[in-house]
Amino acid sequence: MVMLQNGKTILRCIIQKKDFLCGIKRPLHHFRFPKDSTYINGKWISAKDGSIFPVSNPADGETLAFVPDCSTVDLDEAINGAHDAFKEWKNTTAKERSYILRKMFNLHMENVGDLAHIITAEVGKPLQESVSEINYGASFLEWFSEEVRRIYGDIVPSPFKNKQMFFIRQPVGVAGIITPWNFPNAMITRKVGAALAAGCTCIIKPAEDTPLSALAFADIADKAGVPPGVINVVTSSRKNTPSIGKKLCESHKVATISFTGSTEVGKMLLMNSASTVKKVSLELGGNAPFIVFNSANVKQAVSGLMASKFRNSGQTCVCTNRILVQDKIHDSFVSELSKAMKNQLIVGNGFDTGVTLGPLINQHAVEKVEGHVKNAIENGANLVIGGKRHSRGGTYFEPTLLTQVTKDMLPFCEETFGPVAAIMKFSTEEEAIEIANSSKSGLAGYFYSEEVAQIVRVAKAIEVGMVGVNEGIISTSEAAFGGIKESGIGREGSRYGIDEYVEMKYICLGGLN
Repeated sequence: MVMLQNGKTILRCIIQKKDFLCGIKRPLHHFRFPKDSTYINGKWISAKDGSIFPVSNPADGETLAFVPDCSTVDLDEAINGAHDAFKEWKNTTAKERSYILRKMFNLHMENVGDLAHIITAEVGKPLQESVSEINYGASFLEWFSEEVRRIYGDIVPSPFKNKQMFFIRQPVGVAGIITPWNFPNAMITRKVGAALAAGCTCIIKPAEDTPLSALAFADIADKAGVPPGVINVVTSSRKNTPSIGKKLCESHKVATISFTGSTEVGKMLLMNSASTVKKVSLELGGNAPFIVFNSANVKQAVSGLMASKFRNSGQTCVCTNRILVQDKIHDSFVSELSKAMKNQLIVGNGFDTGVTLGPLINQHAVEKVEGHVKNAIENGANLVIGGKRHSRGGTYFEPTLLTQVTKDMLPFCEETFGPVAAIMKFSTEEEAIEIANSSKSGLAGYFYSEEVAQIVRVAKAIEVGMVGVNEGIISTSEAAFGGIKESGIGREGSRYGIDEYVEMKYICLGGLN
């Protein structure tokens, strides 16, 4: 169904054909809001000019729904609503905010199946991966519902007998939240959970490919009792997205910008935010090294690589991108990895049973992956597995394994964002560290070793914000997620995630003689 008839909801059409999770039928009963609407200032409304744009399933190109193509006029309404709501929300108690965040967590957990179906429909990832994302996303709401009551300040010993010094942390104000398509639920909850805990109000600008998850999140917030204006969703097409982002950055009523996405866009947002000198937190592109030393447990390393490299078809910012394998175990590692890829990676529609590798998000993504593989092969890389578009057509790409890759080939120079494992052989620890640190990116890095001294040395030497040692999956709500160099500014999750949404205020109380 392309357009929905009056009286039906936006999201019911998503699972009209694919409506089974683990054999249990799950219609989307819990998400009922008007078609062609977004959520601004506590109301479901259309774009002022009536514009809409389609949301498509990358697995088959089918139109799932139409959502408002908001302009800066609609954004103004969201900004004003969030700015007015902040006057009340900032004065709520930590316990009150904790209660609402916990209700949002509970509603997430009650609707895991429905929310996962939405993700698989608009992103394409296998259904079980979508279930994992909802559980992961909900964990941030749970974490910040507890952390909100620990936003402490300090009483500082004064050097003067007649003065007392206090440091307190206060919410910055309205937060502009710009999220990517690859984790359309978890990247919202990770930011909004911290912002609401701090006492901020939010304007969420979801990626144009995946707005339905954001609208479902808004519906949950509404049901949880979040006051009008505290959470707003501004959906827009690719055409209107630049102007929306620019206005969020330049508005004096928006106090902070939090963005997850490409380094190129992050730099533009940072530059545009300079005019108002607002806080900016950025989680940008990665080019993660994955180093396997001679002492490593090869099977364990292969298992970690499979988890890190091929999650969401290789479309995550912390995906392994540059695989460095030491000379003595290189051949055995390639052999084991080749077997694992052939046996474990089943390409198909994310709703189909047994599928572990879904489509890429769009044709542009396919073209980029195709270009990286072609560049590597033309420059001397050895193709072991895959290397071309999948026979299913559309946006599917074959799981690909390349060896004899050099650091001047595109799969090593740039983030591929696809199901391509590119391997380079190295000889010494120093060589591996030099190659790993040669990138301008510094988000995540992984290495496998059984030597304790080497583990300590390499963990300290590798220039990234997050290191997985003998582990390929490092993300959790308790972890401080973020990078260095051109991979971003600030941290999300953990007790440090709230710091992006508060300001430190120094109070000097005098006259105490």
